[in-house]
Amino acid sequence: MAKKILIVDDEPNIIVPIEFLMEQNGYEVMIAHSGEESLEIIAKDCPDLVLLDIMLPGIDGFEVCEIVRLNPQWQDVKIIFLTAKGREVDIAKGMVLGADAYITKPFSNEHIVRQVRALLNGC
Repeated sequence: MAKKILIVDDEPNIIVPIEFLMEQNGYEVMIAHSGEESLEIIAKDCPDLVLLDIMLPGIDGFEVCEIVRLNPQWQDVKIIFLTAKGREVDIAKGMVLGADAYITKPFSNEHIVRQVRALLNGC
């Protein structure tokens, strides 16, 4: 059974290539365009991993991460921030809130695939 990945971003030019990349690597992909939508999908489908932007309409990525980490039922969900916010303070905040990894835009496809595989396969 394919691992499920939720991509949370409000920019189609980011979503489309990442969705294609994840599907090419054998993952089942779901999409959310806002923090609220991501939480609905997590509650319904419980993805294995979330690729999460920080700058979202409504609830931002930091809040989504915090909400996921506070819910015991979602403790196994891996979270990778995928964001343009690359300042040290943003990275530190993301990691303190419970992210498993933090990737800044622009990014290489190879780097994302490597991080996703490492978190989902434990290697």
